[in-house]
Amino acid sequence: MLVNKVNGLLGISAKAGKVSAGTDLVLEEISKKNIELVIIAKDTSEKTIKNMKYYCNKENIPIIMYGTIEENSKAIGKYNKAILGIKDKNLAEAIKKVISGGE
Repeated sequence: MLVNKVNGLLGISAKAGKVSAGTDLVLEEISKKNIELVIIAKDTSEKTIKNMKYYCNKENIPIIMYGTIEENSKAIGKYNKAILGIKDKNLAEAIKKVISGGE
């Protein structure tokens, strides 16, 4: 149930153009201060996780470890995306709320 809700929110975000997918694009958007939340797939490489955590901590951006690369990519209609950046504050809050066990 939780997975469906989160994937639904990711899908909506992607359709609205509010998701950056892929490490390079997300880092670029972080540098422009356009990212509200970073979602890292649980099967992402240690090096990439460490790198993303560094930049997110530097810019005070929350990080959530969620899903697998395949699940998260499928939710946004892309292929092989380990890192997702949510650009919209309200969608970011909604996703955080659902993952942390709220409605």
